[in-house]
Amino acid sequence: MKQLKNIIFIASLSVLTGCSSFLDKPLENTAQTESISYTDLSIMYQPVSGVYRTAAGAAPGFVHWMDYGIRGVRGDDLEKGSTPGDQATLTDIKEFKNNYVSVQTFWGTNNCWTDYYGLIYYCNQALSELDKFAANIEASDANNLALNKRYKAEVKVIRAFAHLVVSRVFGDIPIMGDSADYNTMHKSTVADVRKYIIDQMDASVNDLEDARPNESAHIGAVTKYTALLLKAKAAADLAGADNSSPYWDVVLDCTNQIVNSGRFSLYPDYYQLFKRPGKLCNESLYEIQYTDFGTSSGTAVGPDAFFAFQGPRGDQRGSPISGWGFLTPSQKIVDFLTNRNDDIRLKTTILFCGDTENDFATTPSGDKIYGNADGLKYFNGKVYLPVSQMTAGRTDYGSDNNVRVMRYAEVLLLNAEAKVRKGQNGDAELNLVRERVGLPDITGATIENIMDERRAEFACEWWGERYNDLLRTGTAASVLSDYGFVAGQSDYIPIPQTQVDLNTNLQ
Repeated sequence: MKQLKNIIFIASLSVLTGCSSFLDKPLENTAQTESISYTDLSIMYQPVSGVYRTAAGAAPGFVHWMDYGIRGVRGDDLEKGSTPGDQATLTDIKEFKNNYVSVQTFWGTNNCWTDYYGLIYYCNQALSELDKFAANIEASDANNLALNKRYKAEVKVIRAFAHLVVSRVFGDIPIMGDSADYNTMHKSTVADVRKYIIDQMDASVNDLEDARPNESAHIGAVTKYTALLLKAKAAADLAGADNSSPYWDVVLDCTNQIVNSGRFSLYPDYYQLFKRPGKLCNESLYEIQYTDFGTSSGTAVGPDAFFAFQGPRGDQRGSPISGWGFLTPSQKIVDFLTNRNDDIRLKTTILFCGDTENDFATTPSGDKIYGNADGLKYFNGKVYLPVSQMTAGRTDYGSDNNVRVMRYAEVLLLNAEAKVRKGQNGDAELNLVRERVGLPDITGATIENIMDERRAEFACEWWGERYNDLLRTGTAASVLSDYGFVAGQSDYIPIPQTQVDLNTNLQ
């Protein structure tokens, strides 16, 4: 028997301010201490399960509300929301004031960094644990040898994805591999981080299940197709707007494999896709899972304040559909969807509220959303869960809903983009996505058509895909000029000063 020791990732103690008392806690990641017998191969999946649960957490993990605030507020689809003084540094980030001390020393950027690197560190520890199980597998035990390789591959997908997320926020970052020493790590370029992700997926893809996540032996686990989409996303970042880049061949190959597998399909109801009926549907390539176990009280697994952070602000008369009012859809995205006659996406993406505190708007599901004293007109409809879909007795906004991260719609749109950039026709894939939301087909699709479709399809989702699309296509400077964006200066947020003080190689 050996002891699986506590993993504690503490980068700094910050003086935190904001609208929730838990902000006063130190940033840390503590894994539960357990007694592990590495000869008991029946529990070999435990380190992997721990990675998924950590990824679904807030500190570390993928869903801390502030991390999404930092990712999402850059771009033109979301405003900071709430009140001007609440987490005001998000406004500085929105306006690309990256040279401001307020941004460089912001508790939120440090939180974002430690959340992602805490998860990466946990992944490395899980891989070490899986090595210990592997040492106890007989050479003749082909089944458990294959399972061990699969489990390691799952962890590597999550680790690579965490690298992609942190690099899309901070740009040049350290690659924290199996033997990395956090205190001495050096930065790698954005391009090298993407190449690392591609290499990791190449090394892992054949060990993963040939299945949808909802078909996995461990329901919702990443599979071969998750790895292929992650590889395609990294390759698209490398290709940028260069139609002659060989990385478009990589994007096309990866997405063709997913499409030709015949395993995935678009969920027919876009509005319900982001609600309980759409959880782990056949469109999902990765989503972060939560549950209230169908019980009216007691234990529930949730994403901390992820949903509440974006919930409607103001007096909602006791309705669970309420929250802090951050990351409100911009007038620009409302106008964009309206002018396209994109009615289904509009009603899904935008949660309208009353004009005054005593007035309300009624959602398509019949819930009343009252106005507020802060002048906020819209809230994020993609985190809206109707009261009628909530488990009786549960009152936390978004309870029992998942966070959608990777979807088949992106596979189709990346496939269409790669084809058009290579001089081929991408109409079929583009029009599948359009037909789902009742839009007419396009003939002779252009890159502009596809990028507009990506904006409409993924607006206000977890990832913040819009901003990255503007960067990789070289259009950020023109689209975001009103916000102060300057190409080559504004692209990424500076690495937090706290981290530079801990490791001067990060300068």
